[in-house]
Amino acid sequence: MNTVKTFFLMMVMSALLLLVGAMLGGIGGILFALVLAIAMNMGAYWFSDRIALSMTHAKPITENDDPELYSIVSEQAMLAGLPMPKVYEIESDSPNAFATGRNPQHATVAVTTGIRSILNRQELGGVLAHEMAHVGNRDTLIMALVATVAGAISMLAFFAQISAMFGGMGGRGRGGGGNIIGLLIIAFVMPLAAGLVRAAVSRTREYQADATGARTCGNPLALASALQKLEVGVQKRPMKVAEGASHLFIVNPLSGAKMASLFSTHPPMAERIRRLQEIKPNY
Repeated sequence: MNTVKTFFLMMVMSALLLLVGAMLGGIGGILFALVLAIAMNMGAYWFSDRIALSMTHAKPITENDDPELYSIVSEQAMLAGLPMPKVYEIESDSPNAFATGRNPQHATVAVTTGIRSILNRQELGGVLAHEMAHVGNRDTLIMALVATVAGAISMLAFFAQISAMFGGMGGRGRGGGGNIIGLLIIAFVMPLAAGLVRAAVSRTREYQADATGARTCGNPLALASALQKLEVGVQKRPMKVAEGASHLFIVNPLSGAKMASLFSTHPPMAERIRRLQEIKPNY
């Protein structure tokens, strides 16, 4: 069901992009929107992992640097039937983790230094199982593409704002009023709609990663316990990270400030924990 919902939401996002292009310039606008989306998606496919790691100031670590972490990552990758990912660390007291990469062969998992101080081995294993689930489910690529299409819509919306200010506002001929209304819809309504769809896709993928990770690690209660600890830890010490990267993390790093549920990139924690508690452990 989560996969079907994700596919539907991605179709909605694509339709929004084409609609914006059509409203801006008819067939020519649609073609421009498609070319822009293709170019941006190619960039996201090849460089989204580097961008994410750079935005979060993550640094690579070796097995010699942290044998225990490497052991847990290796164990969860094996349980998920996936290649061993690269391992990165983020110097931050805020407890969190994320995964990135265009496919399982080019995957990276990153954890903050703060997560090691509050989770035991089983809980950290559950968190890393969740991140490996993102890798196996191709969520790392899906969310990069969704974010890119949302960015393309925002870019076209900016063009619409400029057009309204310097061109459309001066339109006095027949149909000028309709043109202004269309530009205002593109400039303000479409980015909001794209943001809603992007957040909905992100929440859907988080639920799926919770379920997949819980089953592969065999200990859904450990993951539920970890999520509970992480939420408390993040509320005490929100992470200094760009809002555009917040969807990457297992727990919203900006949770120190409450966000409207419709625009939140993460599901309600109580609901995530409830669903995990309903999964039968494998031990």
